[in-house]
Amino acid sequence: MKIIHDSILLQSKIKQFEIDQIFRLSDEIPFELRYYEPGELVLKEGEQMDTLLLLVEGRVKITSSVQTGKVLLLRFCEPFAVIGDIELIQKIAVQSQVEAVHRTLCIAVSFKYIYEHAIHEPKFLMSLLTHVTYKLQTCTTASRVNLLASVENRFASYLLTTIHEEYEFGKEIRTTNTQEIADLIGTTPRHLNRVILKLSEQGVIGRERDTIYILDKKVLQELSNGIRYE
Repeated sequence: MKIIHDSILLQSKIKQFEIDQIFRLSDEIPFELRYYEPGELVLKEGEQMDTLLLLVEGRVKITSSVQTGKVLLLRFCEPFAVIGDIELIQKIAVQSQVEAVHRTLCIAVSFKYIYEHAIHEPKFLMSLLTHVTYKLQTCTTASRVNLLASVENRFASYLLTTIHEEYEFGKEIRTTNTQEIADLIGTTPRHLNRVILKLSEQGVIGRERDTIYILDKKVLQELSNGIRYE
């Protein structure tokens, strides 16, 4: 992680994402612009966190692990996203690992400043509430789909969710990596590859290296039963 001392870039990001509407900029806010290289850890699960991070450029991957060492991919995040909201409110250690996928910029604000100056501000709290409830809604939807639908149904739903820009969560789970798709829809890469092969043989989709093409959207819509990861 590198701290970027560029006030013009910082101010441009604040204006771009209307961060000035979240904080009272009449105060001297200790914003810090942080840069992360692709593959660099932004947050490590279990460590103590002392700053709220506002993702303003790039893409990060959010994963969670269990004691067996298995890692579960939860989602990807792109701007604008708030990282550390749960840790801020609950005063707990980092719940999920965050890794930069692309060159990433975050604006950091210390918890200490927030507790002293912003924690009771209605606009700040409403912004936190919006982001937390969005995460709850999308996690609940994903869990419901993954528990109640077959892998074939889930994969059809995944494809139809991720091809449309209007589905915000679709952008957060979009990837071309089979292992990552399997994690996101709650199955194994082997089972997913069998489903991909079956749908390819039926002419529903086509596959060329890491790219999957939808050839028969109508059949996919029937397979998905109207379910979307949204």
